[in-house]
Amino acid sequence: MTITLSTDLGKLIREECGENVYVCYQCERCSSGCPTVTAMRYRPAQMMRLAQFGMEDALATDASIWRCLGCDTCTVHCPHNLSVRRLVEVMRQKVMQERYLGDIASLGEDEELLKGMRSLGTLGERISTHYNVSGEDNTARLAWTDNLDEKPEGLVHDTEAELAYFVGCVSAMFPMSYGIPQSFATVLSSAGVRFTTLGGDEQCCGFPLMMGGQLKQAEALIHHNVEEMRSLGIPRLVATCPSCYHMWHHTYPEVLGEPLGFEVVHAVEVMSDLMSEGRLELAEPKRTGVVTYHDPCDLGRKSGIYDAPREILSQIPGYTFVEMQQSREHALCCGGGGNLETFDPDLVQEVSAQRIAQAAEVNATVLVSACPQCVRTLSKAARANKLRIRVMDMTQFLKATLA
Repeated sequence: MTITLSTDLGKLIREECGENVYVCYQCERCSSGCPTVTAMRYRPAQMMRLAQFGMEDALATDASIWRCLGCDTCTVHCPHNLSVRRLVEVMRQKVMQERYLGDIASLGEDEELLKGMRSLGTLGERISTHYNVSGEDNTARLAWTDNLDEKPEGLVHDTEAELAYFVGCVSAMFPMSYGIPQSFATVLSSAGVRFTTLGGDEQCCGFPLMMGGQLKQAEALIHHNVEEMRSLGIPRLVATCPSCYHMWHHTYPEVLGEPLGFEVVHAVEVMSDLMSEGRLELAEPKRTGVVTYHDPCDLGRKSGIYDAPREILSQIPGYTFVEMQQSREHALCCGGGGNLETFDPDLVQEVSAQRIAQAAEVNATVLVSACPQCVRTLSKAARANKLRIRVMDMTQFLKATLA
């Protein structure tokens, strides 16, 4: 493989995502905070250096960029607020070009790397064909409503609703996560909030494709979803998935080059407001214990939403809220981000084991998060490490305390 030094890559990265790799002076603070750095050939700081020198092939044909969780811990540590994740996203887009797939295959050093990228290609085809990550018929997006005690009126395309709920692929298509939209619907109904959904017209938010370097496929989903939402004329959209929220709140306007024309909020913000307005009645405690909160990366570090979930938990009768050793912007990633599980599931388990151990250190009986993926990953970690910690989504925890 021939290595050519140039400034072309640095310029491209700045054009694509706004990150100026040339302000990096190799202090290594990004590397010191990275939860997966020990599994990388090129540490985050070294990735920056390779980008500065224009060594595109060295980056593109190495597994390091696929071991990035996209958690933005690097950004918190960086004196210049640089995001290695944004660099990684640009490189992943380049990698998914056919010539790089050929280069990696010819190296023959990392079969798992090539296998992972082929899996991402399959995921892209599945989403482009079925409009969701599961590959199931997209009309099944409301299957989670079948077990509701009472289905809300106007569940689909209600233009008079005050809130549109973007359910997301995981919560809508995987039965193990049905409890999240079911709980959120119950909370909203209990507070008298009239809400609706896009039903089968909701398509994947595009986050897995963006993180997988498949920007063009993601853009098609973005345009579709925005068109559907705008057609309703509803002033607010809410998501229970932080990745969906981050896409709608940050990426969609960036891709479109214009404001969406409606507000985008996360479920924890809505639920916190409902509690402060006195619209939710809480029951006498059925259980007692210690509860801690895990900040999802897309909701915390990337979006700055820290107070709302803590305001909710501090008001739950019978539970004492405690912080883990690393919280808020310094919270450790659960390990479930960045499509890492496609490439290195063992590494995911290592990271998630560290996080669930932090919950055990503060004697938590319940770990609450606000993300379907975090709940899934940390639940698995609790079982694998034989820890008696219940892992729940905020919607589920709040619903269980309603009168």
